[in-house]
Amino acid sequence: MENKDYYKILNISKDASEEEIKKSYRKIAMQYHPDRNPGNREAEETFKIASEAYEVLRDPEKRQIYDRYGIEGLRGTGFTGFRGFEDIFSTFGDIFEDFFGFGTSQRRRSRARPGADLRYDLNISFLDAAFGKETTIEIPKNVTCELCGGTGAKPGTTPAECSTCRGTGQVSRSQGFFTISSTCPHCHGHGVVIPHPCKECRGNGRVRKSNSIQIKIPPGVDSGSKLRIRGEGEGGERGAPSGDLFVFIYVEAHEFF
Repeated sequence: MENKDYYKILNISKDASEEEIKKSYRKIAMQYHPDRNPGNREAEETFKIASEAYEVLRDPEKRQIYDRYGIEGLRGTGFTGFRGFEDIFSTFGDIFEDFFGFGTSQRRRSRARPGADLRYDLNISFLDAAFGKETTIEIPKNVTCELCGGTGAKPGTTPAECSTCRGTGQVSRSQGFFTISSTCPHCHGHGVVIPHPCKECRGNGRVRKSNSIQIKIPPGVDSGSKLRIRGEGEGGERGAPSGDLFVFIYVEAHEFF
């Protein structure tokens, strides 16, 4: 990721509140949303960069890392930005429903989000790059809770249909000739609630663990090469697929080559 000033991108001060960050992002998102600017590449890029900035600054932990170490610090958390609009809409689905959400009460509940991709930087020697090597790395990440299988519910119980939205994940209200739909505030769009949370994951469906992953480095690999290991990223929400792990290879200089 190139160096970017996320505060400048969102036109906010470095001590901006959570509400000010959201308000500024909403203004930019509404102006540059791809549905409002079909075929406008410049608007698309502005929308993507603003979404990346909002993803970092809305998260207290990521914001603290960014404030102290900049974008380089975020690399260690696995944050690599968004690959495309699908990632943005998947991450901020609830927000866009609130921003632009005209529809009917028949909207289906939101799907569980897949896990995020992770990044790991691996330094290897010149000889290991030349001849190849198998090595093991440790990755701290969120994984599917084994006790509840990712449902978030205590074993022997199941999630219950949300009584507020009746399982649709959406609530509606009339405003003039329109019906305005927004994400259900009780179940957050899932359509279900967890009456009896799992004691291991506390209803989240995921737990934080350090995983050992074996990496096979092919002979002749160049510095800056990227290895993709499918399914070794963050665990998905409520049993959704895991993301991928991207290992970036950096070859150390050799004194004779």
